[in-house]
Amino acid sequence: MIVVMKRDATSAQIGEVIARVEEWGYRLHLSEGEERTIIGLIGNGRPILREQLESMAGVERTVPILRPYKLASREFHPRDTVIRVGDVAIGGEDFVIMAGPCAVESREQLLETARAVREAGAHILRGGAFKPRTSPYSFQGLGEEGLRLLAEARKQTGLPVVTEVMDPQQVALVASYADILQVGARNIQNYALLHAVGESRLPVLLKRGIMCTVEELLMAAEYVLSHGNYQVILCERGIRTFEPYTRNTLDISAVPLLKQLSHLPVIVDPSHATGRWELVEPVSCAALAAGADGLLVEVHPRPEEALSDGPQSLKPERFAALVRRLRAFAWAAGRKLP
Repeated sequence: MIVVMKRDATSAQIGEVIARVEEWGYRLHLSEGEERTIIGLIGNGRPILREQLESMAGVERTVPILRPYKLASREFHPRDTVIRVGDVAIGGEDFVIMAGPCAVESREQLLETARAVREAGAHILRGGAFKPRTSPYSFQGLGEEGLRLLAEARKQTGLPVVTEVMDPQQVALVASYADILQVGARNIQNYALLHAVGESRLPVLLKRGIMCTVEELLMAAEYVLSHGNYQVILCERGIRTFEPYTRNTLDISAVPLLKQLSHLPVIVDPSHATGRWELVEPVSCAALAAGADGLLVEVHPRPEEALSDGPQSLKPERFAALVRRLRAFAWAAGRKLP
């Protein structure tokens, strides 16, 4: 439920409402807009006494939230959430690009890629130190050594780092190196992991699972938000359908739908969505046009030698061309691509 305060409600009246709901044992979330304040209540199993709340001074009305995801709901938090990572703002007017190799393979490979994507205009460096793979014989990542290399690349380029965490026991380790924790598509319903990243207080990037509905993605976000970590980024990266010509099927309609249902930033991963480098550029433009807040793009200096996902990785020069084209699209869409 949310309590909508009147436009002229005083801070004392707001404080009285907060004190009352806390006295009843409810958790709350305060959203202070330019025109009015909204107080969100998270239930504890007891019925909420709406009549008592609506009779209090400064209260305009109460509104029940029927969706199962409360904290992720736009009803609960009407304004867009903007997540700041260093100088980068995700979810505001800027269109943010996260780019880098699928997997950290070596110091030379990572630093070459990091410098190239920074020069081209990327805002955040992506790279996998721990790699969940379908085959147990495929390259699984460099582990902590990969994390150390990502930290070195951040120091040299100034780019914040996003990398995947696979296990609750890894969270503290990965958080000590990364700026954003990524929960991959295979782990989106690993609830122990969602609890752990929620407690980390670092921004969390949630990738939609290949068989995951929009509501299931938002419920995964709710797990993180329920720990008081409101820095959640949603990522549409394609779902599994009967179509064999692409790796997955990008659900482009999920972008405006998520923006309608939730206040959380939404980005798109065109690399995993298509599995083909030549489709990354048009899909990226479509994502921007659909209202996405950014992209997660795979870049590798020599894709033919990549230990993971080479066919979907852009070479640095192609990534630079993509950024140039996106700047024109961003202007037309009323967005900024710094």
